[in-house]
Amino acid sequence: MGLTSNKVLLLAVMFAVLLFVGTVWVWPRLARRNWRAVSGRVGLLFGTQLALFLSVGLAANQAFGFYASWADLFGQEKAQGVVVNHSASGAAGGPLQVIDTAHVHGVGGPEPQKGGQIQKVDIVGRTTNIDTPAYVYLPPEYFQPQYRTRTFPAAVVLTGYPGTAQALVDKLHYPSTAQGLAKNGRMQPMILVMLRPTVAPPRDTECVDIPGGPQTETFFAKDLPDAVLAHYRVGKKPGSWGIIGDSTGGYCALKLAIHHPGVYAAAAGLSPYYKAPTDPTTGDLFHGDKALRNRSSLWWCLKHLPGPDTSLLVTSSKIGESNYKSTQKFIAAVQATNRTRISSIILDSGGHNFNTWRREIPATLQWISGRLSEG
Repeated sequence: MGLTSNKVLLLAVMFAVLLFVGTVWVWPRLARRNWRAVSGRVGLLFGTQLALFLSVGLAANQAFGFYASWADLFGQEKAQGVVVNHSASGAAGGPLQVIDTAHVHGVGGPEPQKGGQIQKVDIVGRTTNIDTPAYVYLPPEYFQPQYRTRTFPAAVVLTGYPGTAQALVDKLHYPSTAQGLAKNGRMQPMILVMLRPTVAPPRDTECVDIPGGPQTETFFAKDLPDAVLAHYRVGKKPGSWGIIGDSTGGYCALKLAIHHPGVYAAAAGLSPYYKAPTDPTTGDLFHGDKALRNRSSLWWCLKHLPGPDTSLLVTSSKIGESNYKSTQKFIAAVQATNRTRISSIILDSGGHNFNTWRREIPATLQWISGRLSEG
């Protein structure tokens, strides 16, 4: 049974309840002061607390999508992926391969021309050799005959770290939110490419081209757009692409737009930070390269580089978010540039969690839609 299985959560809760009831039932028999009774009491208390901790941990993981599997949890996903191309003719496939399809639950029905479609894909970077799974949302218009020659704007959507791409679909509801907004005329139909920035799990690469390691920034700035353009009817002009992310994904989104405004015309960071951290999950990102370290800091970029011709959106909360003061400072720093445009969503209160981001996503999608063209 998988880490995110409801059966696993149910078994853990049942085990915790049974241990609690058993502790209450057996406790009077362990009221003596000999070493066996004391050891029994300690063992029951420890076991009950461990079972409760396991239940709460599993429930939190299901709610926030921190880890996708047991191997992901224990850091066993270390081997590089092997590319297997599948095509009906047996010929070599392109950099993007569709593995499975599904409809958007709760809206439009199962027909793609009415409800759109979510495709699970594998994307292989032609220049970086990075292989990562993703989900692609195609709006209903993509399948309708009257739009067969139309190209669509696209937005890359990134999770935080560690995160799972599926959480963008199931927990943050990007496809259903986008479809509802487009149906009501509040945003244009868009293609969403949803994945996590962790392209070399379990390492957190912070979207950096690591010397001698994963070239994550190049993957998101070149390989990913190239793969999507080769497979879908996406606009080819720079103004056709945007990028959204939360937490680590928010930092990556802002950095990619600042570094590559010719690729991403707009970027939204939900609860972002503004400088790549260095900790046990990242390892040594820069290997003594001072220029690379400087480029990873958005503060340094805004101060020392020409203001990029792109639009940025940042979000925070006055109460509950640790980045509120730094976000106000970042807005002021962007305003001091010549060409970069800045917008914000500031909530009165809200934590660093899915519930807060779900409150910000509708306005974020409308904002980015208004800044992208069909191309």
